[in-house]
Amino acid sequence: MDDIDRPADGVFGPDPGTALGSVDQMRDIESLIDAALSRLAPQELLGALAERVRQALHVDTAAVLLLDPKSAYLVATAASGLEEEVQQGVRIPVGKGFAGRIATEARCVILDDVDHTKVVNPLLLDRGIRSLMGAPLLSGGSVIGVMHVGTLSPRLFTSADVKLLQIAADRAAIAVEALNRQTDREAAAALQRSLLPSALPVTPGLQIAARYAPGSGTIGGDWYDVFTLPSGQVCAVIGDVAGSGLSAAVIMGRLRSALRAYALETADPAEILRRLDRKMAHFEPDAMATVLCAVFSHDLSRLTISNAGHLPPILAVPGEPAAPVSVTPDALIGGVQCGPRQLSTIELPPDGVLCLYTDGRVARRR
Repeated sequence: MDDIDRPADGVFGPDPGTALGSVDQMRDIESLIDAALSRLAPQELLGALAERVRQALHVDTAAVLLLDPKSAYLVATAASGLEEEVQQGVRIPVGKGFAGRIATEARCVILDDVDHTKVVNPLLLDRGIRSLMGAPLLSGGSVIGVMHVGTLSPRLFTSADVKLLQIAADRAAIAVEALNRQTDREAAAALQRSLLPSALPVTPGLQIAARYAPGSGTIGGDWYDVFTLPSGQVCAVIGDVAGSGLSAAVIMGRLRSALRAYALETADPAEILRRLDRKMAHFEPDAMATVLCAVFSHDLSRLTISNAGHLPPILAVPGEPAAPVSVTPDALIGGVQCGPRQLSTIELPPDGVLCLYTDGRVARRR
């Protein structure tokens, strides 16, 4: 039989040489969901899964290829019996060859007879692979990778084989999701910290303090900035990019850099945010962020503020309870702004304390 697709719920004729008995099948399934695997790091888990799949299905090779969504390529990430696929960094275009076809169709595919017309990875032909079976790694209904196994002699894979491989692919998908979350969080945290001011400006008559406390959950796009303008005035900024993870942190970095550049050209907070909005609409059309930009007067007695949907500052004056400052809110950066952005001017009494913050500081009841 040649190039036969067998869906996981299909019923096939028995193959006495390869069909798994119910007892053996349960043992092999248990080996794939063994609690010991959960204690491995995600990258190690993929390698261990590939080895266990190879043993459970009595095949010669097993490999996991993960999808790089930016390039639409499947990248060899873990293997057993075909380690050179990972060592050489094999990349398979989605839609091409055996693995690419699985990624496109998001279902199990079986090749009973492998030849150069059905695979694009020369390593499979060089190793003499005769039969292949592959299953998609799915996350939220989307393909994030492919797991495939191969034999050096012809093999008719059975429905039990398909079931076992899909269980392994599902376990691999969980590991990949964990790996992606871990990688994104570490990268986002590093990026976020790298973009915080290395030192706060020193201005006579003005004391500045800042606290950055990363949340216990997913890193997001919160940031603050304080710097001196060419005019000698001090500019304070605080913002929060919608979303979380590495993508939000990357957009936050771009916002911060752009805002600093615009602040070199004008000390008008509303104009700074207008230019920032125009930049985001062109280069980041799907992104949104709250931003509050405030510029101190030369004598530090007043603060001019433009607020793109951010939480209002809190002002504390000796002898009075702290209270939110009344500032005119405009649309978020990336939102629909009707008319020019507004300016609000507030008085800063001597010994007053002004606090800018993100929602992470006030979202908790305690």
